Amino acid sequence: MNTSTPFELAELQKEARMGAQGSETTARAVPLIDLSDFDRRRDEITEQLWRAAVDVGFFQLVNHGVPVAQVREAFAMSERFFALPQATKAQWPLARNAGWESLAQVRPSTGVPDQKESYQITRPRMAGLYPAEADLPGFQATMLAFEQASWAVGMKVLSCFAEKLGFERDFFARAHDPDADTYQSTLRLLHYYPIPEDVQDKLDYVRGGAHTDFNCLTILYQRDGQGGLQVCPGKEFEAQEWTTVPPREDLITCNIGDMLMRWSDDRLLSNFHRVRNPLPGEYMGGRYSIAFFCQANTDALITSPSGKYPAMTAGDYLAERMKANYRRKD
Repeated sequence: MNTSTPFELAELQKEARMGAQGSETTARAVPLIDLSDFDRRRDEITEQLWRAAVDVGFFQLVNHGVPVAQVREAFAMSERFFALPQATKAQWPLARNAGWESLAQVRPSTGVPDQKESYQITRPRMAGLYPAEADLPGFQATMLAFEQASWAVGMKVLSCFAEKLGFERDFFARAHDPDADTYQSTLRLLHYYPIPEDVQDKLDYVRGGAHTDFNCLTILYQRDGQGGLQVCPGKEFEAQEWTTVPPREDLITCNIGDMLMRWSDDRLLSNFHRVRNPLPGEYMGGRYSIAFFCQANTDALITSPSGKYPAMTAGDYLAERMKANYRRKD
C-alpha cells in the first residue's frame, strides 16, 4: 500500500536542475576502502564506510571478495549479449525493471536519452527474458552467479550502515531477501554506444545524464581504460563540480542511493553522478559497465526515523522513479 503523500519527490526536483556542464575538480578524491580481514577489522571498516558515505556518498572497495576472473567473465558475457542482433535482443523487452532496452532512459537533467542500451536481471521477473542457451550458452548461469556475488558484497556493506543507524546488523539483508517473491534488486548490464567518427570532434558533454540512484546501494564494476564516470561530491550540488571516478577492474565502486538516504534522514548522501563523453584523443569505442542495485523488496517500508519524509514502500518508490526516467511506462 502506498502510504505517501502525492508524489512530488525532492530528488526529481533536484535532478532537473543538473543539466549544465559544470567544472571538473581534483580537490576531492573518491575514498578507497580495504575490506580485507573483514570480521576482525569490522569496526574500523564501518567507520571508514560511514565517513565516506557522509562526506562524498561514493567510495571504492578493494579486496572485496569478487575475483577479477569472475568480473572478466561477466564482462565477456555482457559483450556477447550486446553483440546479438537488435531483433534478437528485442525479444526480451524491458518490463518492470527486467529485460533489454535501448535509448529508452531519459534523465530529467538532460531531457534526451542516455546513449546506451542495457539489460536488467531482476530474478522474480525474468520469465521469458533470458536468452536461450542456443543464442548465448552459459549466460543465465554466469549472470546469476555474478548477481549472487554482488548481493553478498552489498549486504556486507549495508550491515555496517545498519549498525551505525541503530538497526540490527541484518536489517538490510532482511529488507533485500533474495528468496522472497518481492525481491527487486537488479543486476544491470550496460553498453554505451561507440562514438561515430564523424561526430568525435562535435560532442556535447554528457553520455549519461546526471542523476542519483533510486536504490539503497549501488555496486558498480568498471573496465580498465573505459572511463567517464564522474561524481558531484558533497552537499553543495548546485556548484556542479565534478570528480572523476577511476575505472579499475579490481575495484568495486559504490554509491549511496535515495532509498538509503531517506532511511538515514539524509545523513548518508545520495549524490549526483554522470558519464561524460570522451574528450578528443581519448578512447571512443563502446563503454561497458555492470551495476548491481541493492533495491529493498517491494513490500519493505522505507520509514524516515524523524518523520522528515512520508513512509512508503520500496515498490511504490521505485515505480515512481522509473516513471520519471523511462519512455516506456510498464
